[in-house]
Amino acid sequence: MRVLVIEDDRDAAAWLIKGLKESGHVADLATDGLDGLAMASEQVHDVLVVDRMLPGLDGLSVISKLRNDGILTPVLILSALGDVDEKVKGLRAGGDDYLAKPYAFSELLARLEGLSRRQATQPQVTKFEVGGLTIDLLARSVDRDGTSILLQPREFKLLEYLMRNAGHVVTRTMLLENVWDYHFDPQTNVIDVHISRLRSKIDKDFDTPLLHTVRGAGYTIRAD
Repeated sequence: MRVLVIEDDRDAAAWLIKGLKESGHVADLATDGLDGLAMASEQVHDVLVVDRMLPGLDGLSVISKLRNDGILTPVLILSALGDVDEKVKGLRAGGDDYLAKPYAFSELLARLEGLSRRQATQPQVTKFEVGGLTIDLLARSVDRDGTSILLQPREFKLLEYLMRNAGHVVTRTMLLENVWDYHFDPQTNVIDVHISRLRSKIDKDFDTPLLHTVRGAGYTIRAD
């Protein structure tokens, strides 16, 4: 197992790297978010260990950017923030597991090995289909009932996130974090504009609408 550790506390990182190597694994280290993002983007690691609080780019932003780029390497989040709300934020940002500090190395190792096994047995999904609407992440193409649909890059990201969560309500906050990489409300109508544009392209010329607004909650893609 090859592990990338993204941790700015050098003592904590050295202890973790040492433990991984003694357990027979290969371990690489990045000490800030930007370097970690660059190394993780190479997709040579089986699993990532990402600290929440990082210089340059925080851990959740690193994970969100990886997921937005279609990089699905399993991520174990490490954080001193251990309450339920913080865990939910981490998992919604794209993390696969969450471990609060301080932790036992044996537990961390077991979790990493579990994530690695899960990744090995689950093929990466690169195509999603709902009600005749298909998005192909490798070909970067979208079509509905055999009709090709041309999307701008941000529209494609928006559709991809909705399709990955098909049948579930996606909130505005989730869209801001996962499509625009915002971790604050920019107080603009950027989501409304892009939803309107996307709806006009995937629904306007077809009999059955797939993109629905859930009043007071968010949006969802589903075939009724």
